[in-house]
Amino acid sequence: MPSKPEDVIKDLKAGKYAPIYFLQGEEPHFIDVISDYIEKHAIAEHEKGFNQTIMYGKDAPMTAILGNARRFPMMADRQVVIVKEAQNIWGIGREEIDTLLINYIQNPLPSTILVFAFKYKSLDGRKALAKELDKKAVLVKSDKVPEYKLAAWIEGYIQTQGHKIDNRTAVLLAESIGNNLEVMTNEIGKMLINFTESTQITAEHIHKFIGINKDYNNFELTKAIGVRDVLKANKIIHYFLQNPKANPLIPTIIVIYNYFSRLALYHDLKGASDAELAKKLGVNPYFVKEYHIAAKNYNLGKVIEAFAFIKEADLRSKGVDLNKVDESLILKEMIFKIMH
Repeated sequence: MPSKPEDVIKDLKAGKYAPIYFLQGEEPHFIDVISDYIEKHAIAEHEKGFNQTIMYGKDAPMTAILGNARRFPMMADRQVVIVKEAQNIWGIGREEIDTLLINYIQNPLPSTILVFAFKYKSLDGRKALAKELDKKAVLVKSDKVPEYKLAAWIEGYIQTQGHKIDNRTAVLLAESIGNNLEVMTNEIGKMLINFTESTQITAEHIHKFIGINKDYNNFELTKAIGVRDVLKANKIIHYFLQNPKANPLIPTIIVIYNYFSRLALYHDLKGASDAELAKKLGVNPYFVKEYHIAAKNYNLGKVIEAFAFIKEADLRSKGVDLNKVDESLILKEMIFKIMH
């Protein structure tokens, strides 16, 4: 069974290294964290010149990778070989290439740490290579964090950085940035660099250092649409139009489309518990009650109508001539049609 990224990171920080790591999956963040840690900490800095080899999949045939892995370290206890973008290794997945790696897995050189950073996909678990890696190497499956778990992940991540954040503020980040963890950690990093001591992160900090306004953002806009708060929705739209660079049109259209997609699914899940709804809708359980309200305001027929208005706005935003209007009015007109 594949190892969890957090368990592998814990072992690495405790100084426990394995001969082979195969890091795979759709979420590159955990793959980068593990491979970067090994690159920085597995051997001393003065040993890296002779004993650390960084290769890239598209330029590294399996024979060359394994040739490096079978070398003995020079004047050191071990060496590190890291294959970045390993998904681009020629022939991986073919029997003859997989067999080369399987032979090494069965008899690895104990003084080598061999790391494959296999991003955005996974090996076929039915094939011999995946089975052998699972038995005799550290095989890591790096999955996307589901949106309904993202706020909790943010809370945990910020805690590992020596700071704190409450759930409501974490949800603001989750809803505004989404579950691209590379972007998320970069934005959090830009914010945390401003603090020298442990800090309770607030919405004001997020506004100041990341640029997400706690009152005027896509999360608050969909909430206003859901409860049919026309005044608040118009205030947010006005703010967006005054700050177009910070609030581009197409991402906002996507957020609204995703919101109504969840509402459509909600109507299909009648009678489900709040916990089940949170999981199926991909939202934090805290916000299920808002979908209860929105579903009363938008029956399935109105949700389908909303999709038509969203599609029209999307086409206009991409320059398709459907009663063409100025871009600054596309959002305003779409929201008006949806809410009225």
